[in-house]
Amino acid sequence: MPNIDRVNESLRKEISMIIAENLELPGGLITITRVECDTNFYSARILFSVLPDNLVGTAKELLKKNSGLIGEELKHRIRIRKIPHLIWEFDPTEKQAGALDKIFAAAEKEKETPDDEIEDINYK
Repeated sequence: MPNIDRVNESLRKEISMIIAENLELPGGLITITRVECDTNFYSARILFSVLPDNLVGTAKELLKKNSGLIGEELKHRIRIRKIPHLIWEFDPTEKQAGALDKIFAAAEKEKETPDDEIEDINYK
C-alpha cells in the first residue's frame, strides 16, 4: 500500500475515534467514510456521512468548529511530520445508496405479482 494510502486510512480511523470520544451530535451519528490527503500532506479532504440526513449542516458546523481539537488529538495519536489542514465534506454516497435500495425494493415488490394473477390476465 503506498504511503499516502496508509496515511489516509490511519487518519480515517483516528478521526473516527476522536469524534466518537469527544463530539456529540444530539440525535445523530457521524461516520467518516474517506480521507483524501493531497500529495504534500498540506490538506486532507475528510468525507463524512450523517444519520439522519437532516443533520448534515449541523454536523458539518460541529466538525468545522472542532477541527482544532481534532488536529490536536491527531498530533498525539499519529506519527506524521505535519497534521494536514482538515477540509470537511459531506459524502452523499450512502444517501444515494439508500435511494437506490428503495428503488430496487419497489421494483422487486412489483415483480412479486402472484402467478395466478398473471394467468388470469392472460386468459381474459
